[in-house]
Amino acid sequence: MHNQKKIREIGIDEAGKGPVIGSMFVAGVRNFVGLEELGVKDSKRLSPAKREYLAKRIEDATEVYVVEMTASEIDERRKRHTMNEIMVERFSDVIVQFHPDRAIVDAADVKPERFAANLRANYEKAGGGAIEIISEFKADDRYPLVSAASIVAKVHRDRSIRALEANIGAEIGSGYPADPKTVKFLKELLKTKELDDIPFYVRKSWKTVQSFIYT
Repeated sequence: MHNQKKIREIGIDEAGKGPVIGSMFVAGVRNFVGLEELGVKDSKRLSPAKREYLAKRIEDATEVYVVEMTASEIDERRKRHTMNEIMVERFSDVIVQFHPDRAIVDAADVKPERFAANLRANYEKAGGGAIEIISEFKADDRYPLVSAASIVAKVHRDRSIRALEANIGAEIGSGYPADPKTVKFLKELLKTKELDDIPFYVRKSWKTVQSFIYT
């Protein structure tokens, strides 16, 4: 137990990798005493109100770091990189910020071990030392620390979408291609536009957008 307290351990997860509208957020949370008592779980299994409550508790209790990547930044980066490569970059940003001994991450690659290897390589390039990286699918279900990161990332993503709706004066739903509200909003938005005229908050590189414009 004494040795565990000396380990600088973080959990990392993302929210907004797949949506056609809005930013992606990657959150890192440092482990802290009392985390498991909060009853955290995968953010998708919590109500928005519960997520907001838990995010506040987490951010008050420990060190938290959140990276935002806007829709236009994602489009620009995708001209030369895959989403897997982009995820490695953003998760690495969080790891470098904390300089942890151990990072537990929700794998953003079809091969969790490859994701871990790429994160370790990036950390070494950034001048980091030895690091243990646990990369697993559904880590936000298995590790409370990753659940906490999932909650923080999702709350930031939800807030950004609600702020965007208030700014443009329209309901856009969750921003995911499978959301009927998002589809309805996009079809109305894109019916009279060319690709270069699409607003900054829509991911032009997504196939959903291409299909709505060119059909």
